[in-house]
Amino acid sequence: MKAEDTLRKMAAERPLVHHLTNYVTVNLVANATLCAGALPVMAHAAEEVEEMVAHASALAINMGTLDPPWIEAMLKAGREANRRGIPIVLDPVGVGATSFRTEMAAKLLSEVEFSAVCGNAGEIATIAGLEAEVRGVESLGGDARTAVREAAKSLGATVAATGPTDFVSDGERIFAVENGHPLMGKIVGSGCASTAIIACFAAAANDASLETVSEALAFFGRAGEDAAEGPEVGGPGTFEGHLLDAVAALAAEPRLLEGRLRTSEVESG
Repeated sequence: MKAEDTLRKMAAERPLVHHLTNYVTVNLVANATLCAGALPVMAHAAEEVEEMVAHASALAINMGTLDPPWIEAMLKAGREANRRGIPIVLDPVGVGATSFRTEMAAKLLSEVEFSAVCGNAGEIATIAGLEAEVRGVESLGGDARTAVREAAKSLGATVAATGPTDFVSDGERIFAVENGHPLMGKIVGSGCASTAIIACFAAAANDASLETVSEALAFFGRAGEDAAEGPEVGGPGTFEGHLLDAVAALAAEPRLLEGRLRTSEVESG
């Protein structure tokens, strides 16, 4: 389904997207979800996540601020979403930076069936078992194109590595997404927000296919380009608000995306 059609369906149905996300970027993630046309809920208590996810059309799990109670909640929500056939998107923030994060990512991936995984090049390379360098939650290195293919093969999920060019794979084909702007890398949470947008698209399309994930990233990247073009944007501080405005504007008028999304297949089978 093209991004334009997905956005129209999202606007008509207003799907609920359940986020178990980190407290550093929770406001940006919630607002990005709402601006795209879906409804966000940010419940993370283990006592309610199963009941909450039962009402959702997609689940997004973000490992940014990780601790044992949140891991318990992630596992419970993930298992319930799997039981109900609800698509789940994982953002493995900082995996590879510490043994705890790496072990918990492995636990999540072994006990929950994810529809899509989205991270930076270093995080995805770590999941794929390739050489990578991650410091804190930032990637300092990793072969994104190889990583997405190998990770997708091993996980049986769509895998995306975000960066100047986003690469997305289903284990056989690889798409490159060229939309985006350097200012997106200057605000904390743009990666978290991109994962949220993927979950919104998965909720509306009821899948997290290679095409769905690529279209979601291209849409968000195009919003970043539009935001950066505004004369009022002087830097990262003003950019963040304009990014949300651009997401909302494109979601409200999907026809504005015609011919402006730059995705291409760069490798097949």
